[in-house]
Amino acid sequence: MKESADKPSKSWLRKLSESLQPGAQSKSELLEILRAAAKRQLLNSEALKMIEGVMEVSSIQVRDIMVPRAQMTVIEKSQRPEEFLPLVVNASHSRFPVIDEDKEDVIGILLAKDLLRYCLNSPKEDFDWNKMLRPAFFVPESKRLDALLNEFKSSHNHLAIVVDEYGSIAGLVTIEDVLEEIVGDIEDEFDEHEVYVQKLNENLYQVNALTSIEEFNRYFNAKFSDQEVDTMGGVVIQALGHVPLPNESTEIQGFNFKVAKSDGRRILMLEVSKIESSQETVL
Repeated sequence: MKESADKPSKSWLRKLSESLQPGAQSKSELLEILRAAAKRQLLNSEALKMIEGVMEVSSIQVRDIMVPRAQMTVIEKSQRPEEFLPLVVNASHSRFPVIDEDKEDVIGILLAKDLLRYCLNSPKEDFDWNKMLRPAFFVPESKRLDALLNEFKSSHNHLAIVVDEYGSIAGLVTIEDVLEEIVGDIEDEFDEHEVYVQKLNENLYQVNALTSIEEFNRYFNAKFSDQEVDTMGGVVIQALGHVPLPNESTEIQGFNFKVAKSDGRRILMLEVSKIESSQETVL
């Protein structure tokens, strides 16, 4: 039985090997051969996408996929647990950079699991940053993703702080960000899958933050500009000047935008209502 079970696998490998003859002389030639093999059903489309992703990471730099510094969710060392716990809960991340008085100085990484252990076992007055912080892992923004992935594996780190050529903080990157370049978006059951505007009642709408400005304008007969940002989430961030937490709100061009859901890096869902008053904030 085992010999019979092995035959399809060997046959598939043999066919793929034959399809790669003669050997490719360049990366582009190899990709052409693999795509031809996929068309002949010697390689499924998901496997082809993954191989293409693996080959592409060698030419992508960290700066191309990092979360910019302005969008990083950070904790200040001067804060007490009761001050930053709401941020940790709302952001739903597993790791948080901790900064000192100098916002350019990331002094370590706080793991949510360490914080949970502290909350369960220690009185609040015993909080000690020296015991809670893990060392920060720094990488240059010019590093290639294949090299970064190897460093993530060897160092057992899942998050890296990205620095520019002057040593200033440029952003952060996670192992998930790198893996998504290979296998595509890694979504969980809570991720939003479609861009839409949904009417909740006579003057309340649920709007996915990724809804394009053009689509929003068409639906509401509005006149938001798409010169600087592309989505309604971007419009709200631009108006507030930061990535907001849930329940933050702002009034823009006759509309009230309330953040219904965000993860600390980006807005996910908005609640929108039209303002009856003539007083409004104009971009």
